[in-house]
Amino acid sequence: MRRSVKSLMALAMAVSVSASMAVLSGCGAASGSQDRDNAGAANAQTGTAAVNQTGSGTEAGTDTNTDTSTDTSTDTGTGSGTGGNSSSGEKTVIEYWHCNAETQGGLVVDELVKQFNESNDHIQVVAKYNPDMYKGLMQNLQAEAAAGNSPALVQIGWAFLDYFSNNFSYVSPQDAIDRFDKEDAGFLQDKFLPNVLELAVNSQGSQVGIPYSLSNPVLYINKDILREAGLAEDGPATWQEVSEFAKTIKEKTGKYGFYMQEPADFWAQQGLIESSGAKMLTTNAEGKKEASFATEDGIEAMQLIADMVKDQTALHMSWEEGCQSFIDGNCAMLYTTIARRASVQKGAQFDVATVKSPLWKDKERMVPAGGCFLAITAQGDDQIEAAWEFEKFLYSVESMAAWTEGTGYVPPRKDVAGAENGLKTFLAENKMMNAAIQQMDGVVPWTAFPGDAGLQAEQMLLDMRDQILGGQVTAEQGMKAAQDAINQLLAVQ
Repeated sequence: MRRSVKSLMALAMAVSVSASMAVLSGCGAASGSQDRDNAGAANAQTGTAAVNQTGSGTEAGTDTNTDTSTDTSTDTGTGSGTGGNSSSGEKTVIEYWHCNAETQGGLVVDELVKQFNESNDHIQVVAKYNPDMYKGLMQNLQAEAAAGNSPALVQIGWAFLDYFSNNFSYVSPQDAIDRFDKEDAGFLQDKFLPNVLELAVNSQGSQVGIPYSLSNPVLYINKDILREAGLAEDGPATWQEVSEFAKTIKEKTGKYGFYMQEPADFWAQQGLIESSGAKMLTTNAEGKKEASFATEDGIEAMQLIADMVKDQTALHMSWEEGCQSFIDGNCAMLYTTIARRASVQKGAQFDVATVKSPLWKDKERMVPAGGCFLAITAQGDDQIEAAWEFEKFLYSVESMAAWTEGTGYVPPRKDVAGAENGLKTFLAENKMMNAAIQQMDGVVPWTAFPGDAGLQAEQMLLDMRDQILGGQVTAEQGMKAAQDAINQLLAVQ
């Protein structure tokens, strides 16, 4: 079903923080916030280089990356680069927006786009990298939609499923298939398991897109450092042991023990908090969703990480810096997405392995499903048809296999893992994927705040994280204030 376009001009980009958030807003920016901004600028440059290598010609800005109006017609004939009405000769030109920096799939994006562009004579795909992860892409998309522009195909993070479907025009995948690919009308049902497709179904029951990147967080370990510190080389099993391991590593080796990813999302911290028994969102007696993470267990879990940072046994820095510290051998344990496997495995000059996400005491493991789904935001039949043709190419067995090999994402298509032209040989040779696969029974949805609250609520969580890890507030102060502020936001949805 094609959704009607909603006005986005009324959606403020700035986060308006309520009085209950004063304990956070009055403390200034933590170092992690600045690091993240610096990393975003660096990644924007990476994205520009990657896009230009494919000949797409669309530059990613180093500040906000919201400018999609760069005139590239001199070199490529793509016109404004908006993906709406551009053409090059007889080719339909479309934009594909993604969040994959060079170290997290950007090179694979380039290669797949190049293969597709070379394999046909009627469609030209222009890949555009958006820094600051899915939140950054959503902000850029909001700005472009408000200006009347739209890319053709976009990656949407799970946390923004409802926000996206409530506020943007999109074409459901089955609608695109029924209109332009009738001979393969059963594509979705034939290629994907029902529970996987369900991940991209919004709260109103609509299939908004197709799951593309699936991941969960794992603990990467440097076995050499663990052995040097006299610790078990199979790594810690609980978060309490993570803290103990980190302390011993610092004492015995002088190196940092632990880093938990800090991109522009709260995904990894959700895994920690929900494994403690707390829930990011619950349903109240009136049937409305409300934030509920500031429980005794949730606070204790977040404080554990803050104490490690305070004791200098754990790092608090940008995602890129933290991952690089692990790869360089300066940090013994890295908690991040399995999608980082390729870059970690390639860069690490030591005995590296992955283990399952740690447990919290005697609680069940709860790991959020990471990654994204692909949604068609094209305007006009030629753009929609071209977007679907490219999207279908991305979901081919060969493309899915290349995506997994280059990133570590678990393929959403059900027949890729065992296919000879898929991942059969790769999975047999890459044991680091096992931890992510083995804990799929503990995967829970990435928290998606209802209504129009997605961007603001996510930013409140990021501000809370920076304030807690930066030592400006305790976990209890920060989490209770953020919870109250988010619930005030949700109350008016």
